[in-house]
Amino acid sequence: MRLLLIILLVLAITTATFAQNLSPVARNGALKVQDGKLVNQQGIAPQLRGISLSWSLWQGRKYYNPGVVSWLAGDFKISMLRVAMGVEPDGGYLQQPDEQQKLVTDAVDQAIREGIYVLIDWHDHHANQHLRDSKEFFKQMAKKYGDVPNVIYEIWNEPAKTDWKTVKDYAMQVIPIIRKYDKNNVIVVGSPNWDQDVDIAAADPINGFSNIAYSFHFYASDNYHQEALRAKADKAIKLGLPLIITEWGVGEASGDGEFNMQKTQIWLKWMEDNQLSWANWNITDKHETTAILQKDAPIYGGWTDANLTPAGAYIRNVLRELNK
Repeated sequence: MRLLLIILLVLAITTATFAQNLSPVARNGALKVQDGKLVNQQGIAPQLRGISLSWSLWQGRKYYNPGVVSWLAGDFKISMLRVAMGVEPDGGYLQQPDEQQKLVTDAVDQAIREGIYVLIDWHDHHANQHLRDSKEFFKQMAKKYGDVPNVIYEIWNEPAKTDWKTVKDYAMQVIPIIRKYDKNNVIVVGSPNWDQDVDIAAADPINGFSNIAYSFHFYASDNYHQEALRAKADKAIKLGLPLIITEWGVGEASGDGEFNMQKTQIWLKWMEDNQLSWANWNITDKHETTAILQKDAPIYGGWTDANLTPAGAYIRNVLRELNK
């Protein structure tokens, strides 16, 4: 009897160690939306936690490479990467579609090799004005990645000054394009007012398609992103709207401003309590509060403590602690 107990204990330890060593995708498998939540293949909320690359332009562009993705997976212990492809600005997808698409696919391909999930983000505040382009882009992405469980599609980042009808109408035209080639991977829909009015979306959600989630954004130290904003998300959750935090920062909505630790901890606890997956903003060496990197940090990863901003050091510690 004693020998049997020892054998069972060894097996339990071995199984736990094996599970710990599996990649996030190997552990969770294909994601789906079920009963108002993002869940894994066991029907359990995986609570993915990770980082967003910055706009694929300006200072952030140089970090769009496999070395950075590998470093974030191995050192920061991310389980999800967001690839924020710039659309409208000079040098973005509208002007350089082939170059921008290659930046995206290089990062996505490495995320797949690392066994982490990856959000393909159409980083555009006016996506409804670029419907033809977004449909073509997501057609190519779905054809390329429709058979891998790692990929999540984010079809409109932060709708600006528009209403839910406009956002919903846009989604109802893009979703079928993706579903033609990818029947199952999760698609994330935006909401009005910079992905904050999720309560409005919850009152009139998209029907007729499976595995649809909704993005919710906040900046933890911003005075306008506190109790009232959490109440919007709480209402949406209560109404059964599946949320994913595709972008949040420790600073203010500008990306700069204060880094208030107390307010940040409140938001972090709220995400943990609600088992919400999230991606923190952002991998850049721009001089602003939410930047993860100090100026001229190595472009292929391998960052030391000296290469990290206060936000970078904090987020790295959070990820390594929560994703261990």
